[in-house]
Amino acid sequence: MAKLKLGVDVGGTFTDVVGINEDGKVYFAKTPSTPEDQSIGVLNGIRALLEELGVAPDCVTGVAHGTTVATNTLLERNGAVTALITTKGFRDVLDIGRQSRPELYDLHARKPASLIP
Repeated sequence: MAKLKLGVDVGGTFTDVVGINEDGKVYFAKTPSTPEDQSIGVLNGIRALLEELGVAPDCVTGVAHGTTVATNTLLERNGAVTALITTKGFRDVLDIGRQSRPELYDLHARKPASLIP
């Protein structure tokens, strides 16, 4: 196997690694995610796939990485405590936003909760 492209998906529980060779054959590996340091789970998954296939790391020609961790953190609102600093006199811009709402002049439009109160 001369060349291998990898795709990595880091989830909350598992990290999935998919490899595809030049012939289009697909290979999979799954390892536990490591929330304290995501790179550990990613490297463990890549290592497991390469060892299973007997492929050297220099045969990897590309890696695509994806994760839902950031999206889940926003949706669950359980990320690190943060602060937002804005220019004096422009605080309202944060509330107004892009004015992208179905009814621009609706006085009773409901806005989503602020990520940073």
